[in-house]
Amino acid sequence: MRTKASEQPTHLHGGPADPFASSSEPVQLLTPAGHRDENTLYDPWVADVDAQQLAALYEDMVICRRIDVEATALQRQGELGLWPPLLGQEAAQIGSARTLREDDFVFSSYRENAVAYCRGVELTDLVRVWRGTGHAGWNPFEHGMATPAVIIGAQSLHATGYAIGCLRDGVDSVAVAYFGDGATSQGDVNEAMVFAATFRAPVIFFCQNNQFAISEPVSLQAIRPIADRAPGFGIPSIRVDGNDVLAVMAATRCALDRARTGGGPTFIEAVTFRMGPHTTSDDPTKYVDPLLREEWAGKDPLARVEAHLRAVGVLDEALVASIQQHADEVAAEFRAGCLGLPEPEPLALFDHVYTAPHATLDRQRSQYQAYLDGFEGEAE
Repeated sequence: MRTKASEQPTHLHGGPADPFASSSEPVQLLTPAGHRDENTLYDPWVADVDAQQLAALYEDMVICRRIDVEATALQRQGELGLWPPLLGQEAAQIGSARTLREDDFVFSSYRENAVAYCRGVELTDLVRVWRGTGHAGWNPFEHGMATPAVIIGAQSLHATGYAIGCLRDGVDSVAVAYFGDGATSQGDVNEAMVFAATFRAPVIFFCQNNQFAISEPVSLQAIRPIADRAPGFGIPSIRVDGNDVLAVMAATRCALDRARTGGGPTFIEAVTFRMGPHTTSDDPTKYVDPLLREEWAGKDPLARVEAHLRAVGVLDEALVASIQQHADEVAAEFRAGCLGLPEPEPLALFDHVYTAPHATLDRQRSQYQAYLDGFEGEAE
């Protein structure tokens, strides 16, 4: 199912309507009640996605939400030092990630665990850093996805550089930079857009506007919709309902096609809501209005797909139970993998810092070894 859904339809040539025309209203194909709205601009981009394929996307979202809940529980139980929840943002991540080809490359922040899942990252690799057992989680070249960037917005520069490299190599691969609304206030993101526009780089700037940059509401940093910023750099933008997996897929396919055919970069603002904390060290009850959270709970990305699939007769109780069982099995594997991670040797801290021998690092290693030797013979 997913192979077909991840393919893109042929390029839409020469129509009078422009899918990149600025609009303050986000593109929406599935309403919160699960009704399928017609949209002449974006329907062609998902015309091949039937109910069975939508059910596969729904299963992805259920599984990724279950992983997220399990990871939060592991942190609360002291098994992880930190976890950045994605609760509420499943559609934005899965709807975009499932459109990508294997030769495309993702540059993400620390919250795109559902994107990593779609890129085939092993479950245990999602938590190595958060458990403190490794410097990074996975080999980027095995999955076409860089390990998460904690420095806010830095990945947008990395994605732009990679995309320019694709141009130099003469390939039609696309780079995708994921970041939050807060990152758009950082210089890195703005500088990346300058370079991307100048060189017509095949890159997608995918902003998940989850309404809060930690505790700061988006209204304090963006008087106008964030998507309105990109055209000032010469980059067309699409504002999409980030809780609508079908609309996100359509917008991303449109942007991918533009990049592959020489059109250059696109900015996508996926309007969504972070239903949990910024990270597990945060308390959103101190700054999120309960009524606002309740309003967004009514726009839940999973609930609207479930309502639609029930209405068209694809989702019944047997399939719901099967998906839930699968999600529970994935969560159990995820937990077991996390708890089974071996403790690193203390001196492993100095491994892979430089590619060649380094005198200063060698001296630090020997000093730390002498420090550890001073504990020999002491009772544990």
